[in-house]
Formats: sequence, structure tokens, C-alpha cells
Amino acid sequence: MLSLPKTLAEDVARNLVMVARLIDEDPERAYAYSKIALRLASRVAAVREAAGFAAYANQKYSEALAEFRAARRMTGSAELWPVMADCERGLGRPEKALDMAGAPEVNKLDKAGQVEMRLVAAGARRDMGQLDAAIVTLQSPELASNSVQPWTARLRYAYADALLAAEREGEAREWFAKAVEADRDGSTDASDRLAELDGVEFVDAFAENDAENDGESEAEDDLEVESGGDVEVVEVVEVEDDADVSSVSSKDDDKD
Repeated sequence: MLSLPKTLAEDVARNLVMVARLIDEDPERAYAYSKIALRLASRVAAVREAAGFAAYANQKYSEALAEFRAARRMTGSAELWPVMADCERGLGRPEKALDMAGAPEVNKLDKAGQVEMRLVAAGARRDMGQLDAAIVTLQSPELASNSVQPWTARLRYAYADALLAAEREGEAREWFAKAVEADRDGSTDASDRLAELDGVEFVDAFAENDAENDGESEAEDDLEVESGGDVEVVEVVEVEDDADVSSVSSKDDDKD
């Protein structure tokens, strides 16, 4: 960004900020902002990377891969290697993703990047129907560790999901529970998956109330139809035993 004129740099920065804000909740709008930034400063690595992630969030894997490759050429960094491999999976090329998992670039990744690469490789194995190989791929010191790192919940979740796919339900339940313990920010739906395995059914209270209200409305409508359109409201009056009770005439009684 330092290579850009001040005003242009500010415009590009504003668009990149919007990409970051919207990419999770509204990926289509994030993608639109990324295209603006790309038009303004296509020779900036950060812009190409942001455009790649916006395309990736919209499942435009070919476009995302092209942007990631451009950013990598500009920086020489291997940081984007795992997400590039996952783009290959998205394009239906899991074999290519596995080739990338064994490339020298993986050794240049930090611990988080190496775990991400392991997740991508396991996903590629599953794409190819190799469930047992996917399970073995995820078995690692990071999985066995009791310490909680930013990647722990996702790694345990992927392992549990692979076990469940292999019909190893007991082990899957154990690892979904471990994923819940590590998932402090709710980045996975491990708690829902665990509840499902335990046979717990969640009832949407709001939906249930809406259904009850709809039922009451229908009953009132039926009543109006049967009574000719008007629903008679009768006032209930408490009286003493010896007192006279006078009836309350309805509209129809008055007409009679």
C-alpha cells in the first residue's frame, strides 16, 4: 500500500476493510468490494490476497486460485499454500491437493499452516473415498495434545466427523465432545453434532409459539364462519345465590 498515492491508498484500504467486515456474513458484497479494490490496485499483494479470499468465500475456486497464485508470486510466501490446495479440492482435483500436501512448501509453513494443510489433505482423502486414510492423516501430535490452540477445535471436529463417516460412532462421540471443550468461540457445530449422537432433539420455541398462534387464529376464523361472521362476546357476571340473573342479549336476540 505504501507504493500507492495517499488518496488512492485510502480508497483501496476502505474497500479492503469492507471485505474483511463482510466476508463471513455477506460474502457476495465482500466480493463486490474486493473487485473495486482489485480495479484500483491490482499490483498490490494484499489486494490480490483479499480478492482471493472473497472469491473463495463465494466458491469461485478457479478465480480464487488465480488470485492466490498472484499474491504468492508477489510476496514469495508459502502462507497461502493450504488454501490454494483447498481450491484444487473445490475444482474437483483432490489428487492435486494431495500432491501439494507433500510439497516442500509445507515445511515453510508455521504450525497453524501445517495443521491447515493436514485438514485439507484429509479432506482430499475423503473426496476420493479413502476414509481410513483420512483418519490416519488427521492423527498427529497436535490432535493428541491436551493444550488448546486456535486450530484445536477444528482439528478435533474433522477427526470426529471422519470417524463418524467410517461408522465408528463411539469414537466419534468422544472426539466431538473434545471438540466442544476446545471450541471456545463457537467456530464449529460440534455441540449440535454431539447432541444429535446422544439423541437430543432441539425444539424451536419461537416456531412452536408461531404454530400455536396460527392454530388459535384458525380456530377464531372457523368460529366466525359458523356464527355468520360475528363472534359474540358474553360478559360473565358474578352474582349472589339469591340474586336475579339477567341474561345478556346478543345482536341476534335484539333482531328477533
